Amino acid sequence: MLDIKSIQLKAKKDEGIRRRHPWVFSGAIKLVEEGIVDGALVQVCSNKGGHLGYGHYSKGTSIAIRMISFDETIPSAEFFQTQIQQAVAVRRDLNLIASEGQNICRLIHAEGDGLPGLIVDYYDRVAVIQTHSLGMHHALPWIVDGLRMALQDELVGVYNKSAKVLRKNGHTTNMDAWVLGSEPENWKAQEHGNSYVIDLIEGQKTGFFIDQRENRFLVSQLSKGKKVLNTFSYTGGFSISALQGGATEVHSLDSSARALEIGEANVLANGYKEEVHQSIQADALDYLKDGVADFDIVILDPPAFAKSASARHAAIQGYKRINLRALETMKSGSLLFTFSCSQAVDDRMFTNTVIAAAIQAGRTARILYRLHQPADHPVSAFHPEGAYLKGLVVRVE
Repeated sequence: MLDIKSIQLKAKKDEGIRRRHPWVFSGAIKLVEEGIVDGALVQVCSNKGGHLGYGHYSKGTSIAIRMISFDETIPSAEFFQTQIQQAVAVRRDLNLIASEGQNICRLIHAEGDGLPGLIVDYYDRVAVIQTHSLGMHHALPWIVDGLRMALQDELVGVYNKSAKVLRKNGHTTNMDAWVLGSEPENWKAQEHGNSYVIDLIEGQKTGFFIDQRENRFLVSQLSKGKKVLNTFSYTGGFSISALQGGATEVHSLDSSARALEIGEANVLANGYKEEVHQSIQADALDYLKDGVADFDIVILDPPAFAKSASARHAAIQGYKRINLRALETMKSGSLLFTFSCSQAVDDRMFTNTVIAAAIQAGRTARILYRLHQPADHPVSAFHPEGAYLKGLVVRVE
């Protein structure tokens, strides 16, 4: 019999859980049973002691509990197998796992797939795990077994890329490592027919930004005969899509020499000539000071400016500043693809920020598309915070 200790909530602080919201904030907790350690699986109880479900406890953080189940089901190996099987089935229905020219997808999207604190990305027979809580890190053996059972022959290696994430939250963990198999022979990660180098060891996140897949495809549809500037380019995802769509010239700008090096490798791996692509190592805001009037399409895809609600105001100012810099000098008829991946900045705030930048720049701006994360980054109906990626395509006059 498992010894699962309990945490009791304050009066009227259980409403979110009863609506199946997966986060319990530290301020909602009334009583923590003695002996509960960081990362423990805990029973969550109402103010009067009624059972609400089970979750992973994170000591000393604002999100104190991430709920795993909202009934009497105790998370177990079988529970994880079922959740992972369901998540994989969704991706199969979307034809993202082993379709022609397409084998990159997000297999498990944390709260969106009922497993808060867990990210699993898939790159051609390799699953890459990131755990964002110590409790989910403890469940790693169950996660690996669940992936192996759900994917079978379509999985030959599992790489755990959680050490940096956990260390950032004050935990001491083993180094990132292969926890099942190894990199397969002839490893070829593909998206919409394009091949990409995935840097598992040094790369950001799990090695690639899968959430921009459909937005990259839109860039390819609009790039024929265009000159494109891709800022915050990382390893060149948008750049490759622009070249695929027939762009005459693409400039990739990033502050990381390593990212630009991989981006250049991606250009060559997809058969594009070096003369149609240029890498620029620079700070984006500084570069934009010199103007972007030469470009038909400008892409602004910065990292998250706000990691929490307390940083929201500064983030909005950051988004306004960088969009203003671009809008001030963009030529008439050009397109601006602009994004925010800050969860704390919602669609309306971001749109209003871009509008404010256009007003200050004295430019007419037509919003042609509103962009979001793709279907393999699902948003739980009970956790709207999961809709973190938002973007606009603006025609500038």
